Amino acid sequence: MILSSIYQTLFYKPLFNLLLWIATYLPGHNLGWAIIILTILIRIVLYPLFLKSLKTQKSMNELQPKLQELRKRLKKDPTQQSKELLALYQKHHVNPFTSIILMLVQFPILIALFQVFRNGLDPTVTGSLLYSFVSFPALQFNFLGILNLSQPSFILAILTAVAQFFQTKMSLAKTSPQKSKTDFSGFAQKSMLYFLPFITFMFLTNLNSAIGLYWITTTLFSIGQQYLINHPLSSRYSKVNLSKSS
Repeated sequence: MILSSIYQTLFYKPLFNLLLWIATYLPGHNLGWAIIILTILIRIVLYPLFLKSLKTQKSMNELQPKLQELRKRLKKDPTQQSKELLALYQKHHVNPFTSIILMLVQFPILIALFQVFRNGLDPTVTGSLLYSFVSFPALQFNFLGILNLSQPSFILAILTAVAQFFQTKMSLAKTSPQKSKTDFSGFAQKSMLYFLPFITFMFLTNLNSAIGLYWITTTLFSIGQQYLINHPLSSRYSKVNLSKSS
C-alpha cells in the first residue's frame, strides 16, 4: 500500500492532472495535441538523463574495437577481463549502466500514462483524482480527423514499430566486419533490432492509440537527439565550409 501510494502521488496523479490541465487550454480540448505537449515536457525534464545516456551509448560504440580485443584476449580469465573492462570504462568516463537508469526512470512514467489512457479519462471514474485547480474538460478524442485515440490503430502501431526500428538501429553499437558470426553480443544486438519493433507493434495493436501517439512522439524525439549526438552541428558546419572552399 505504501509503494502504491507513493506511485500515485509521484507519477499517476501529476501526469493525469498535467494532461487535463494542458487539454483545458487547447482549442477543442484535443487530447492528441495534449499528449504531444505532455511528451515534450517529459522529454525536457528528462533531457539531461537522455543526453547522458546517448553520449554514453556513443562512447560505448567507439570503444567496441577495444572491448572486442579485450574480451578475445582474456576470454579464459573472466576475473581479469572484468577488472580490465572496469578500468577501460573508468579511463574513458563511461558508465554502462546509464541506459538502465534511464529505463528505470521511464518505466513508472510509461506505466502511469498507460493507466491514465486505459481508464479512458472518464470523469465518473477518475474525477476524484483531480487537483483543486484542475477541471475536467470535454476532451476531443479525434486527432487530425483520422485517429480515434480511444481505439487501437493498426497504422499507428506500424509507424511506431518502424520508428522503434530506426531508433534501435541508431543506438546499437557498430560491429567490425571481421567479427565472428557466432559472437553472442552481435547476435543479441541483431535480435534486439527486430525484436523490440515487433514487441512494440504487438503491444500497440491491443491498446488505444493514445499510448501509441505518446510512444511514437517520444521515439521520434530519441531519433532526433541521437542524430544530433552522432552528427554535431560543429562537424556539419566544418563539412559545409570544406565543400565551399574546394
